Amino acid sequence: MENSKSNIAPLPRRILSRLVLLTLAGGIAFGALITPVSLRPSSYSLAVGNVATEDIVAPRAIVYQSELLTEKARQEAEKNVLPVYLDVDPTITRQQIEKLKASFSYINSIRADNYATIEQKRQDLNAITDPVFPDDLKRSILELSDQRWEVIQQESLKVLEQVMRTTIREDRINDAKRNVPTLVSFSLPQDQAAIVTQLVTLFIAPNSVFSQELTAKEKLQARENVVPIERRYAAGETIVRQGQVITPETFEALQQFDLIDTGRDTQKFFAAAAAVISVNSFIVLYFMRRKSRLLEDFRGLTVIVIYFLLFLIGSRFLIPNRTVIPYLYPFAAFGLTLASLYSLEIGLIFSLSLGLLSVWGVSTPPDLIYFYLLGSFLGILSLGKARRLANFFWAGLAVGLTGCMVILAYRLPTGTTDLIGTLTLMATSIVNGLASASLALLFQFLIAQILGLTTPLQLLEISRPDHPLLQLMLQNAPGSYQHSLQVANLAEQAAERIGADGLLVRVGAIYHDVGKAANPSFFIENQVPGKLNPHDDIDPAFSASTIIKHVDDGTLLAKKYRLPPQIMDFIREHHGTLITRYQYTKAVQAANNDHTKVDMELFRYPGPKPRSRETALLMLADGCEARARAELPTNDNELRQIIKKVFDFCQQEGQLDDTTFTLKDLTLARESFFTTLRNTYHPRIQYPELRSTSAANEPTTTKNEARG
Repeated sequence: MENSKSNIAPLPRRILSRLVLLTLAGGIAFGALITPVSLRPSSYSLAVGNVATEDIVAPRAIVYQSELLTEKARQEAEKNVLPVYLDVDPTITRQQIEKLKASFSYINSIRADNYATIEQKRQDLNAITDPVFPDDLKRSILELSDQRWEVIQQESLKVLEQVMRTTIREDRINDAKRNVPTLVSFSLPQDQAAIVTQLVTLFIAPNSVFSQELTAKEKLQARENVVPIERRYAAGETIVRQGQVITPETFEALQQFDLIDTGRDTQKFFAAAAAVISVNSFIVLYFMRRKSRLLEDFRGLTVIVIYFLLFLIGSRFLIPNRTVIPYLYPFAAFGLTLASLYSLEIGLIFSLSLGLLSVWGVSTPPDLIYFYLLGSFLGILSLGKARRLANFFWAGLAVGLTGCMVILAYRLPTGTTDLIGTLTLMATSIVNGLASASLALLFQFLIAQILGLTTPLQLLEISRPDHPLLQLMLQNAPGSYQHSLQVANLAEQAAERIGADGLLVRVGAIYHDVGKAANPSFFIENQVPGKLNPHDDIDPAFSASTIIKHVDDGTLLAKKYRLPPQIMDFIREHHGTLITRYQYTKAVQAANNDHTKVDMELFRYPGPKPRSRETALLMLADGCEARARAELPTNDNELRQIIKKVFDFCQQEGQLDDTTFTLKDLTLARESFFTTLRNTYHPRIQYPELRSTSAANEPTTTKNEARG
């Protein structure tokens, strides 16, 4: 129960520490998003009619549709649209003629009244209200003779019909009335022609009516036909100079560049918080699903968070309101560093998160986010395992060329950048890629030193045969050195099969027995055949302690020669907590096979057990190689049995409990060991002795000499 409690108690603290780290990182990222830390102001508190306090230039090239200028053009086009009238309506003409005839009929009845006086007849004519006859016209009509009145009636109907046949609009009715005298017959006397003109003029009415609907439609069509007016600004072009009044057009341009402070701080805070929470949630879910070993390394997580925030703050400092500098910012260095230190997946995940926050809320060209992310992704994929300096060069070149492709893809169709500007950005992209690779190489070394990590370049450096510690081992314990090389080959092949770090396994295997260089004669691979084995004449417990001591000796030598901590793990863990079986068995035999009289712990390696797949592979490879070399299997079945016994024994002893080995991993590792060992211990051809044909007494050539 006490053990279980001790295992459970640290769990909340571990989770709490990571939550605190995540909260701090989120808070700092939130501050970076909402705080104006850029070299140039990101916004100005200006309004239409204000006076600019400084020169404001365009941070980037832009082409936008000006709503103000377009609306002015639309209003002008709408103003130029003429009123739309309906076609001539013959019904109106007939109505007016019928109305004139009705008036004539009524007038005729009044004129025929012989009992009414002139004054009474004039009063009766007042009954005609549509239209209203002037008094002088009434008097003239009543004074006419019947013959002349008849002529006037006929002429009036004729003229009205001619007038109403033409198109008469409300705004042109006076023109129609003015043309009436020209239509009256010239055979009529002047006074009678004047009466006809007066009568016809009273009955002229518009026969083409104004259409509000058609006119509105024409105006709408005129507005739609206006092509949106575009405004262009080149990068660095002055939008407004100091002392100039901010016009509506200038204000609109500043808004297009997001250079106007809207004053909506609350909305900005909520938006920034949403962005940070989304990215944090993405990272948390990634670690929950993938179970990355990085989650167990709190110090490593802390360094990555600091590294992340430095790049984020740097981007918020340099990117806003700049034209070329954003394309020079070595964003890809962040992902390349993480990929070289941890894994390709870690580099991709954190690069994506950094890219989303770096350009959040910043007025940037639409291609910049793709420039950063695609360049980083292809650079990380090109970097691979980062085992050579050339890998960093090719990764940097991939970043630069990808950036060039993004620039061409997004700049050419829009035409916002001229040829010189495009070439400048492409050259900047190449410099960016090479600078990112160079910085990644530098940061990789610095962070590895801080965290005690082992980089592929460092592993390749210490695996060179001329390394002082390997030279010491080669001179003092050549047998152990050869054994280590064979184990390294065996473990490396298996690591590649199961997806573990093959380079780390190889280098760790080369150094795992370096402690044997302190007492080489106590290990059988370094003993000269025919000489006495020192273990035969000493106490089994002392013999075991001497053998076990090679782990501590190896650790001391590793510290002396400054080997990375991960290599020291291979030295400490390659025997786990197993016992020296040969010495323990001798001790039990010396005690008359009474196990109770022998303290097994005197024969046990200090451990710890293997804590990674890589160190566990070394333990299995070490055991398989040693047994295969000792037993020399003669066929495949015997070799498979040897490998199976080693695997089963390590599992039974619980040596693999602290690793993430799966059954599939173990199966693949066994097959890899079998393939490698079979090729190593294959049967040799017995070469016949060669004798000289020229002289029978010449010495024979031995088999060893014949093998060349």
